[in-house]
Amino acid sequence: MSIQTRIDAASPSLSPALHRIAEEIRRDPALVTRLSITELARRCETSVASVVRFCRAVGATGYAELRISLAAEIGRESAQFSQRTGFGSEIGVDDTLPEIAATMASLEVLAIEETIAGLDFAILSAVVDAIDTADRILLFGIGASHFTAADLGHKLLRVGRNALVLSDAHEAVSAAVLSSPRTVAIGFSHLGTTVETLRFIETAKAAGATTVGVTSAQDSRFAQTVEHALFTAVREPAFRAGAMVSRIAQLAVVDCLFLGVAQRRYDDTVDALRRTHAATRGLR
Repeated sequence: MSIQTRIDAASPSLSPALHRIAEEIRRDPALVTRLSITELARRCETSVASVVRFCRAVGATGYAELRISLAAEIGRESAQFSQRTGFGSEIGVDDTLPEIAATMASLEVLAIEETIAGLDFAILSAVVDAIDTADRILLFGIGASHFTAADLGHKLLRVGRNALVLSDAHEAVSAAVLSSPRTVAIGFSHLGTTVETLRFIETAKAAGATTVGVTSAQDSRFAQTVEHALFTAVREPAFRAGAMVSRIAQLAVVDCLFLGVAQRRYDDTVDALRRTHAATRGLR
């Protein structure tokens, strides 16, 4: 995972002082290459010691390593994505629509690449096994994560799997409490802080279901509660109403899960897709 993505993922769980540092760097990643550690601390209204703690919190040994990592990353990604101000810059008030589109495309491509590169394929395989042998698959997320859950549910239903996309917290917990050991409960929560999704997972786990979480927050209670955690890697822009980049990363994980499950029964999958396509042809 790149240093900018690690900063983005860590930001919500940091202390107020460290969070201010993260937000300044997220707004302008090149800032670190221009300022000394003392200047950055002053700009963020904190201490040099806090900057050092921030560096360690995002996986750097100190400020020198943070500067080198960011400088190399910005240069590499600017060349890759040909952005005018260096990769990582936020959408600005004066940006044109083509510039906004280029920024979003860059962030989404990077989210997919980093998410796939960071996947634990042993865990992914275990989840595919669990879904393949499940009697019932429960899928739940709130807000934008609900649409990701619905996408996986739609795909699984098209190949004959018993997948239920749960529409609200009461329905989710009610379904979860009736779980059996052959139930798989999958929760989607980008930041891992959604209370309703955590409750759904805790209830399903207590009832004996296999639990799976898709999230970017590796240190969250949500990630620690599920039996199998699949992590996304995301740099979400400030303009993120309803999520944008995080949804793309979740959908990449969903497609990996679906293709893994579909491949287990290849001939049956092809037949199911052919039949469902034929049955729905011409419908509006």
